[in-house]
Amino acid sequence: MLAPEAKSSEKTPEKSPGAEQQAARKKLDSVTLIYVPLHLGGSHRGVSMGPAAMRVAELPESIERLGFKVADEIDIQVPYSVCWWDQHSPAKCVPEIGQVSEDVAAAVEAAMTKGTIPITIGGDHSLAIGSIAGVSNYYRKRNENWGLMWFDAHGDINTPESSGSGNVHGMPLAVSLGRGDKRLTELLGYSPKVLPNRSVLIGIRDVDPPERELIDQCGVTPFTIRDIDHLGLGRVTDLALGACGSDSTGLHVSFDIDVIDPDVAPGVSTPARGGFNYRESHLALTLLAESQLIRSIDIVELNPANDIKNSTAKLAVELILSSLGQRIL
Repeated sequence: MLAPEAKSSEKTPEKSPGAEQQAARKKLDSVTLIYVPLHLGGSHRGVSMGPAAMRVAELPESIERLGFKVADEIDIQVPYSVCWWDQHSPAKCVPEIGQVSEDVAAAVEAAMTKGTIPITIGGDHSLAIGSIAGVSNYYRKRNENWGLMWFDAHGDINTPESSGSGNVHGMPLAVSLGRGDKRLTELLGYSPKVLPNRSVLIGIRDVDPPERELIDQCGVTPFTIRDIDHLGLGRVTDLALGACGSDSTGLHVSFDIDVIDPDVAPGVSTPARGGFNYRESHLALTLLAESQLIRSIDIVELNPANDIKNSTAKLAVELILSSLGQRIL
């Protein structure tokens, strides 16, 4: 795998952004909260309670105290009756996840069309299939470029053939790039939803062997936790913004809480040691917020069943505030 420095050094953000990017940097002052208690992408009990835990942690109230308006709160329905195995695919629950994805995509696109920032609250990371589809459709209709920032301990770029478990929450990035079960990749009638040369993986450290090959082949820009240790998170964030393209008019941030070290964020389904610390988590999102390009956000894989006194949900609320521009001074 090529080092991110080598792949991205020529794409450092320009000091003078183009007219389209400058226009995109108009500050938005309202959000739409989309709650998705999706558990079908994995086998971990408790992740469906993530949206409820965020409400207990006063997410809407905290956003309004920051000065934003919560324009709407939407609850996405998730099927109770599921088909865990499908004769058409090694992946589990594809029809049910496909239906949820359509609903999420519609909600996200509608929120952006209304001039609000959709914040999709999970639930497992398979919800990003829908949120990215909605973001993609919004920009596609406007013939605009956009970038994807994917924070995760894992690659989430498996396909049904490469996955050992068949769990779709390990596949959403691949699906968004057009790889995987066509019932998911062809959501809304086209594929891919995002271009690999505008997609960045940040914080990965627990990657399956087949995923290493897929990351190397597909053209996304990866920054492992080792790259962050070596370069520093500030430099990595600058390079990540450059990799998304200086002509991008918006960013979608898909933030899996397990990118953070489990000592800081215990309430996740698939913890991996050696992740972001508390300050690094906030720094990454604060720097992206300062670009004024964040237009949509996912917060996923919060599992209250593994949490301690709802501390991870409270941290997730704080991270959303940082992504919306909360500053010390």
